[in-house]
Amino acid sequence: MTALTLSTAGAATLRADALVVGVAKAGKALVVAPGAEAVDKAFDGRLAAVLETLGASGGEGETTKLPAPAGLKAPVVLAVGLGSAPEDGEAYKSETLRRAAGTAARALSGSKKAAFALPVGSAEDAGAIAEGALLGAYSYDVYQEQAKDAKKPLAEVALLGAKPRDKAHKAAADRALAVAEEINRARDLINMPPNDLYPATFAAAAQAAGKEHGLKVQVLDEKALAKGGYGGILGVGGGSVNPPRLVRIAYTHPKAEKTLALVGKGITYDSGGISLKPAGHNETMKCDMSGAAAVLSAVVAAARLGLEVNVTGWLALAENMPSGSATRPGDVLRMYSGTTVEVLNTDAEGRLVLADALTKASEEHPDAIVDVATLTGAMVLALGDRTFGIMANDDDFRTAIHEIAEEVGEQSWPMPLPADLRKTMDSPTADMANMGVRMGGGLIAGLFLQEFVGEGITWAHLDIAGPAFHEGAPYGYTPKGGTGSSVRTLVRLAELTAAGEL
Repeated sequence: MTALTLSTAGAATLRADALVVGVAKAGKALVVAPGAEAVDKAFDGRLAAVLETLGASGGEGETTKLPAPAGLKAPVVLAVGLGSAPEDGEAYKSETLRRAAGTAARALSGSKKAAFALPVGSAEDAGAIAEGALLGAYSYDVYQEQAKDAKKPLAEVALLGAKPRDKAHKAAADRALAVAEEINRARDLINMPPNDLYPATFAAAAQAAGKEHGLKVQVLDEKALAKGGYGGILGVGGGSVNPPRLVRIAYTHPKAEKTLALVGKGITYDSGGISLKPAGHNETMKCDMSGAAAVLSAVVAAARLGLEVNVTGWLALAENMPSGSATRPGDVLRMYSGTTVEVLNTDAEGRLVLADALTKASEEHPDAIVDVATLTGAMVLALGDRTFGIMANDDDFRTAIHEIAEEVGEQSWPMPLPADLRKTMDSPTADMANMGVRMGGGLIAGLFLQEFVGEGITWAHLDIAGPAFHEGAPYGYTPKGGTGSSVRTLVRLAELTAAGEL
């Protein structure tokens, strides 16, 4: 993992492989952002002019490298675009700084140390830059045996302009390190191939994390699931040689007054089961456990931050495969709640494992439950591949999560739960079916899950099917592959709950 330091040195005197500065658009002109005054001075006040000559525009995500002049200890200056400069008296947005730092960290892969001289007007700015740089420096090369000599991620981030002796700045940096490391934990799990990450090994990873951070971990194996009547999880996992698991991982604080339950879909590989996915739709289905990875990371982050709130994570783990023992379309499953469900499509499996986990989580009567899942392609069609949908049984809670996601830089959108769609899941054979009408499929999935939330418990559902796995070129602090979507939102939700603001 990339190291993070808060440096008291000036930009001109710190020894590093590269010095990162920000540039922005101010009308038609290119301007150097605050934090880079010493660097601009080393260029005799002509840094913006030199960059313009090289074609720099200050556009967001743009990078320009140039050799450093005499007067700077670093041999290279990297200018990263911040987009439009803010109005006088206003600061750059946190997400702008986060993305710029991530872009710079990616551009400096192979470097041992980079000094970031981006605008730091507050502890929040320092945290955003640190978080972005640490996330941007991520790479997953565990299986690349023939790429041993490839460029390694940036090894150290030195943050300039922050105040190491200031409690707020130090706390922001510590928080950024903990959150970024946990997001990267989720990314590693998502990127791991499914022949190595299956329910038992995922459960073992949760146990290892729990042991490291003093968390209580309980694992129900296939025998315990059968004894307990977890028909949803067993029905989905029955076709695989890798049996399912239900993991409970809990962080408790002696001063906590509230409890959050987080429930994650953990389909370690989704072939679709008997309702087999066609070629072109199954190659990235190792990512169908992204919700469970996010939940695990959020619980560990809450523990590392010492938040005064109890956070319990439930990881519903199964592998959805076709075989002679797999659930068939037309089968009826008796869920942990006792509800019977006719399975019309075995590729609508995530809601089945989540249903059992939601019922189990409800038995502990938490103050709120949030489930996270790569649940429906319909949500991707509705919102695209960078935005997750939010559904809830409480409008205020849905709004709060949307605002939290916006605050931490995760794109989301509130979605409805139309009551008229519920009847389309009626079954002539069972209490309900796992499918309804095709249109509004993402909303129908949310309505299905709502049936398994305990009475009187505030609940929200995050469908992260779009942003959980990025198949395009990296951008900002977002890599190709697993992204760790929703971890920041869940951690911030826990923080605000601990502070009594929710």
